[in-house]
Amino acid sequence: MRTYRCTLLLAVLLTSCVQELDAPPPITHYTLWIHGKDDDTTKVGDYTDFSYWGLSSVAAGVNKKAVNWHGSQKIAVENHRVRDALDCFCTGNNWCYVAAHSAGDLQISYAMSMYGRSMRNKKNARPNTSGVCGDAGGTQTGWNLKWVAVASGASGGSELADMGEWLVTTPLVSDLVTTTARAMYNHNTTQAVWFYNYAASQGTLYSFLLPGQDDDAVSYHSTGGVSGASGSALCNPGDWFCDGTLTLGAEACGNGQAKWSFHSVEFRDDSEAYGHSGNGKWEGIPGRVREDVAKRAY
Repeated sequence: MRTYRCTLLLAVLLTSCVQELDAPPPITHYTLWIHGKDDDTTKVGDYTDFSYWGLSSVAAGVNKKAVNWHGSQKIAVENHRVRDALDCFCTGNNWCYVAAHSAGDLQISYAMSMYGRSMRNKKNARPNTSGVCGDAGGTQTGWNLKWVAVASGASGGSELADMGEWLVTTPLVSDLVTTTARAMYNHNTTQAVWFYNYAASQGTLYSFLLPGQDDDAVSYHSTGGVSGASGSALCNPGDWFCDGTLTLGAEACGNGQAKWSFHSVEFRDDSEAYGHSGNGKWEGIPGRVREDVAKRAY
């Protein structure tokens, strides 16, 4: 009887070991934060430097990572840093939520359109000092993304770039010209990943230069993910002297102008309460996005 019990126990242990070996690796979720135009003050390659956004201790989604790039340079030149982050944390069994601000919208949408169907090496989520992770073995097509939340996205450009209103002219500003930004890549190609846009409208100083509702840097035609070769004057419901209303959701705007595919307006600033900048304190429209990301990225 003792021999039988030992044999039975050994069989159970072996079965348990085989089951553990066959079990897939655990799935880990990350939240990537891609900043916009800046003066190259963030530590490029350091996924813990949230100085652009605010205190790193503030809740901003599961396993949050700051995707830092030289925010004065052209999108195509710096996009490899965004792709490095996507490779690091959004391949293999890892999945990502993405939040982007202003020109960070250009960065993530450029990456998805131009490289979203490319072959990627699966990475180990352990970055070196340059922000590059080691290979984990195997390849895959594109990245594992849940969704993208966009705070005052500039993928449609800004009339301030058109008119040379930014006091400091950097290479990035030429990319933010409305016709250039809109022709840079196919904005409809998101690899079926939804972009949820948050449009702010607390415009003040530059409002007379920006069509429709604006946040003092970018107009609703851009922050709402609205299609077309150039910008249009879109506003909150009931506002006068506009081409039409920026609608919520993915439906066409009040003037019949469609949004890009897989773009939806999640928040429209009807009360004109949110500005463009987060001021390094999680303020403005980046702060409004952070609130939702903290609740939904888990």
